[in-house]
Amino acid sequence: MVARAAQQACGDDAVAVTAVSPSLASGEREQAEQLAQQIGIRHVVIETDEFDNPDYLKNEPNRCYFCKTELYTRLGHILPQLDVDVIANGANLDDQGDHRPGMVAAGEHAVRSPLLDVGMTKQDVRDLAQHWDLPVWDKPAMPCLSSRIAYGVGVTTERVRRVDEAEKYLREEFGLLEFRVRHEANELARIEVSIDELPRLLDTSNRLAITAKLRELGFAFVTIDLEGFRSGSLNSVIAVDDLQVLGSD
Repeated sequence: MVARAAQQACGDDAVAVTAVSPSLASGEREQAEQLAQQIGIRHVVIETDEFDNPDYLKNEPNRCYFCKTELYTRLGHILPQLDVDVIANGANLDDQGDHRPGMVAAGEHAVRSPLLDVGMTKQDVRDLAQHWDLPVWDKPAMPCLSSRIAYGVGVTTERVRRVDEAEKYLREEFGLLEFRVRHEANELARIEVSIDELPRLLDTSNRLAITAKLRELGFAFVTIDLEGFRSGSLNSVIAVDDLQVLGSD
């Protein structure tokens, strides 16, 4: 949405950037490239190295701060060659209601949040994207793969690969759209799907097939969460008084 608005307002001066690292889910880069082509905006792909940062890999509640710091630092370095003066992200009003340490990094790097500035909610964004005929207007949210790993369980390339392959399997074999494979401690997979999908996954043949596949991918235990899908459910274990986001006072 921000890319489309930037292209409309700035024309050839606008640039969309996709950051690639092991935490980017399968197919996301290709979809970004296709969308940029449809919008008609210049598109640049960069690689980020958050997986080289021990503070990121520790996977504490402020993990996103280190990821966004890496991203915005990289972007700051290439602004001159892109002939761009401003970095903008896609944060919206609904993002203020959750734990978002990455927003601290955005503030430290003078990143603008135009959707937030005008008070647009996630639904507002979807409505406008549909009006503009963007094919991703109803695309389920796809946060980075590291966000599937429970806090305190170290982020590794193997764990994000495992999550990526598990979600790809469930998406392709069962047609699931809005769901998550959460990677808990002791190599336990906790699958969150909508309540309506629970009976299908609990069907004996499907349950056995899913268990076998996820064990093949390296999970020792496979569970299905009876509460269903909840966006950001891993944040429920964070005590607000205990949050300490590095980079803020």
